[in-house]
Amino acid sequence: MHIADFIIIFLYLAAMLMVGLWFHRKNENTEDFFVGGRKMTRWHLGLSVVATDVGGGFSIGLGGLGFVMGLSGSWILFTGLVGAWLTAVVLIPRVYKIAFTSKFQTFPQLLSHHYGKNVAFWAGIISAIGYLGFTSSQILAGAKLTAGTIDGLSVNNAALIMGVIAVVYTALGGIKAVIYTDTVQWAILLSGLTFVGVPFALHSVGGLDVLRESVDKEMLQLTNIKGSVIVNWAFSIIPIWFIGMTLYQRIYAASSRKEAQKAWFLAGLFEYPVMAFLGVFLGLMAKVSIDQGVIPGAEAATIDSETAMPMMLKYILPTGALGIILASYFSAILSTADSCLMASSGNFVSDIFKIKRSDSTLKVSQIMTFVLGALALTLALYMPSVLDLMLLSYSFMVSGLFAPVIGFIFFKNPKPNAGLLSMAAGAAVFGFFHFSGIPLPWEFDPVVPGVLASLITLFIVQKWK
Repeated sequence: MHIADFIIIFLYLAAMLMVGLWFHRKNENTEDFFVGGRKMTRWHLGLSVVATDVGGGFSIGLGGLGFVMGLSGSWILFTGLVGAWLTAVVLIPRVYKIAFTSKFQTFPQLLSHHYGKNVAFWAGIISAIGYLGFTSSQILAGAKLTAGTIDGLSVNNAALIMGVIAVVYTALGGIKAVIYTDTVQWAILLSGLTFVGVPFALHSVGGLDVLRESVDKEMLQLTNIKGSVIVNWAFSIIPIWFIGMTLYQRIYAASSRKEAQKAWFLAGLFEYPVMAFLGVFLGLMAKVSIDQGVIPGAEAATIDSETAMPMMLKYILPTGALGIILASYFSAILSTADSCLMASSGNFVSDIFKIKRSDSTLKVSQIMTFVLGALALTLALYMPSVLDLMLLSYSFMVSGLFAPVIGFIFFKNPKPNAGLLSMAAGAAVFGFFHFSGIPLPWEFDPVVPGVLASLITLFIVQKWK
């Protein structure tokens, strides 16, 4: 890369750290740190939600899907649209008033209100572990992006750079730094992909006509996908909107129920079709760029589906433009990494260790964020695939946590044992099929029987007299 590209990226990352320091000085208590004083409006929340959910992992993962299966990979974010809109209609009206009145800061605190402390404690453990893995996936996404575009930089060294930046500014600034920077970061990402990435990618391969001639017709259709894959994505992703700690923090941070609902409707539209097709299209362009010789053969032979797009960007973008587009992807990565790290930290402080709110709680929360960030960074150094790690984290959480949420939505007086046993059944069934490697019919993922087992257990125990 040219020195100008490094300067652009350096200025961007320095700005993120300055934002973290600014809000570090403004935060007075955990109410500010975890839920932003409960004063956020629809646009900040909506852009923060989509930046968090799509983020760097899905940005890099979508490129990998576009490389492998073409436009059909966009279906993965259609499940995000469904999940966001269902949450706006079904969950937010049920949750907001209770959360605002009781001053909740975490998702398990809501479960404690409906089921009791035991359910909240185990929910905190499941959520904390899941979001720790999810944070790792974002650091790994940043590492692959960086290593794919900077000569001589290994994935592990790149992970160290991205991890340190994400951990420091999140631990300093809290949720306000996260939400406000998410708004800017999403604008950078969307404009960078739309006005820089796509036009240069098309120009480098010779335009749309060359694209159509260079790939199989199935790659340009929305039917190049098995039904079981869509089912697996639906079971992994739609429920996350009902149990995601990062999303509950944003519901709690909203200035009103209506503002929260409108934010979720906005987020769904930005996920699909906007980000879904931008991501897979660039991945498809990366595949064509290899066939057209844009990426040299020696390097093309060593890349995987998730590093193909960053590699393409390195060769097609002129000086300055590469820095802008990399800053776009870094913004997405940091948007998700910071939110997931905040979620895991909140779970440990409030739900697992149950640290009471006092003058020292804010400092404890920041220290816990640093510690968990270091663990996430360590995990990222040993994982090979961004999308696999993300979906594994999703699947683990929804298998254990989705049923209790369904319970308090549909039952007036949900039983504590119904919530606890449904969590245990879902996590156990998912873990059994995941670690045993026993193949499931129709190529279903372990998350499918995991979620079904938890829901069946919930309804049996709830109705048992």
